[in-house]
Amino acid sequence: MMYDSNTPILHLTDAAIIQIKALMAKTNDGILGLRVGISHKGCNGMGYVVEYATEKKAFEEEITIDGAILFIDPAATMFLIGATMDYQQDVFESRFTFVNPNETSRCGCGESFSVEK
Repeated sequence: MMYDSNTPILHLTDAAIIQIKALMAKTNDGILGLRVGISHKGCNGMGYVVEYATEKKAFEEEITIDGAILFIDPAATMFLIGATMDYQQDVFESRFTFVNPNETSRCGCGESFSVEK
C-alpha cells in the first residue's frame, strides 16, 4: 500500500472523535490528547495501545479533528497506515476498536494481531 502524505495515517469514526473529546474533557490540563501505539503482546504478537498524551514526542504524527487530538507513535506508523479507529460500547464493555487492512491474522479473542513482514 502506497502512503499519500496528504491522507491521515489513521482514520477516525465519528464515535471515536466524540470519545476522544470526552476523555480529554474529563482529564486535567496536562493532557494534550490521546496516543495510539503498538505493543508486543498476546498470541499473535501485537496489540493496540491507547493512552493519554501529556506531550507530543519527536516524530509523532498528529491528527486533529473537531477538537479531538490523537498522536501516532512513530514506531506504530507502518502498522497503522490505512486503518480506522472506532469506539464501541455495549452492555458489557466500551473500547476503541481498529479495522486495519495491514493485519494478516488476529487471535480468537481479538486482543492481538500480526502483519506480514
